[in-house]
Amino acid sequence: MSVRPIVAWPDARLSEVCTPVEDLSDIAELVRDMFDTMYDAPGRGLAAPQIGVMLRVFVMDPTWKEGDRTPFVCINPEILASGDATAAGTEACLSILGVSADVTRPTDITLGYTDLDGVRHETRLSGFAATCAQHELDHLDGVVIFDRVTPEMRAQIEADYAALA
Repeated sequence: MSVRPIVAWPDARLSEVCTPVEDLSDIAELVRDMFDTMYDAPGRGLAAPQIGVMLRVFVMDPTWKEGDRTPFVCINPEILASGDATAAGTEACLSILGVSADVTRPTDITLGYTDLDGVRHETRLSGFAATCAQHELDHLDGVVIFDRVTPEMRAQIEADYAALA
């Protein structure tokens, strides 16, 4: 287990669609490293491309900062359904440190994913857990928070980010 370097925007890997996981036998160490990296950052979610691995895997633990750790790994995730209600919330990203963006997303989703044992699940998520899962799934599709805002807001956030460099 180890903490891996986090890929920073504008690294091109953050704009690429990830490859589905075909063989689960080789990803247990990756998942452990992803959790170590996420907790060390400290973040609430981390997608594989954020550490330079172009596979459809993300980990999250949306409530660990308020209590016990409840690690959650999603392999080949997909949103199967989403509710009609949406909400705007401020999102930050471990790959774009120092800036945040207000992103509007569905407040409830049904997430399909495979766990490390190869078992397929469907889980209903709401509130921050739904937001976190959607944010991490975006990474697997090559989408970052800059891509979820208006062109004017993107220009402002990119300028703010560039000023931090």
